[in-house]
Amino acid sequence: MKKAIPTSPKSYKTIPIHTNYIHPNQPYDIIIEALEYNVEDNDFLVISETPIAISQGRIVDESKFKPSWRAYLLADWWSKYLWGYILGPLLGMKRRTVKNLKKLPTEARSHKELILRYYGWKHALKPASEAGVDLSNVPGTYVSLLPEQTDEVVEDIMAKIYARTGKKVTVIIIDTDATYRFAGVNFTSLPYAIPEIKSNLGIFAYLLGRIGTIQGPTPLAVSRVMNLETILQVSLMAEECQKKNEITMETIYDMIQTFKEGFSGVTVEMLDSVPHTPAVIVRML
Repeated sequence: MKKAIPTSPKSYKTIPIHTNYIHPNQPYDIIIEALEYNVEDNDFLVISETPIAISQGRIVDESKFKPSWRAYLLADWWSKYLWGYILGPLLGMKRRTVKNLKKLPTEARSHKELILRYYGWKHALKPASEAGVDLSNVPGTYVSLLPEQTDEVVEDIMAKIYARTGKKVTVIIIDTDATYRFAGVNFTSLPYAIPEIKSNLGIFAYLLGRIGTIQGPTPLAVSRVMNLETILQVSLMAEECQKKNEITMETIYDMIQTFKEGFSGVTVEMLDSVPHTPAVIVRML
C-alpha cells in the first residue's frame, strides 16, 4: 500500500495553532481566539475532529459497557491473534499497530462492545481505530466519538473568524483515519466524510485500502465547495504539521507512554499539562 506524495512544502505555509486542552462541553472558540493574529484572507483552517467532539461532549465511558461473547471474540481472537499474528503482518500493517494488537489489554473487550452497539459489525471487525472512536486525548476510561453536525460546525467557525478578524477562511475538519484511492474511487472506513468520499465502509474499506493508495487523513466537513484534490492536499499538509508540533498522542499507547500511566490512569490535569495543537493554518503561496 502506497502513501500519497505531498506537494512541495514551497507550495504551502503551515502555521500550528496551540491551545490548552479543550475540556468536555467547553466552547471550541478557544481555537478561534488562538489564531486571531495569524490568519489571512484565503487561508485554510484545518481542525482535528477530537477537540470538536470533546467540545460537543461526545465522550463515553467504556467501562460501563459489559462485554458480550461477541466482544470477547472480536478482542481476544479476531483482533489480538488473527490480526496481530497472521493478517496484520501478511497485509503489510504498520509494525507499531501489529505490536499493539499483540498486547491488547482486557479493556479492549469493552471497547469492542461499545463499537458493536454504536456502529455494528462492519466497524467492529476493523482491527483498530474502529469508526473513528478515539481513545487518546481523553481521561480515564473515556473515549471520544466522531463529532456531530460537522457541516454546521465548519460554517459556524468560518463565520466567527470573519466576525472577529474580517478574514475569509475555509474551514476543514479532518480525522486521521485514512482516505484511500483505488480504481479512481476515494473511500474511507469512517461512518461519514465529505460527499466526494465514499464512507461508512468499515472493514471493507480497510481491506480494499491494503491494495489502494493512502491519500492522507479524511476530511469530514468543509465550509465551502472546492476541488477534492485541494482538500486532500491541504488536509495532508496540516496533519504533517501537527505531527511535528505536538507531543504525539495519536493512539492510547502514545498517551500511556507520555504520562507513564496505565490505560485508565490519565487525568484531565495530565492532559492540561501538555501543549495541544488542535488546528493548523495552511496558506497557499
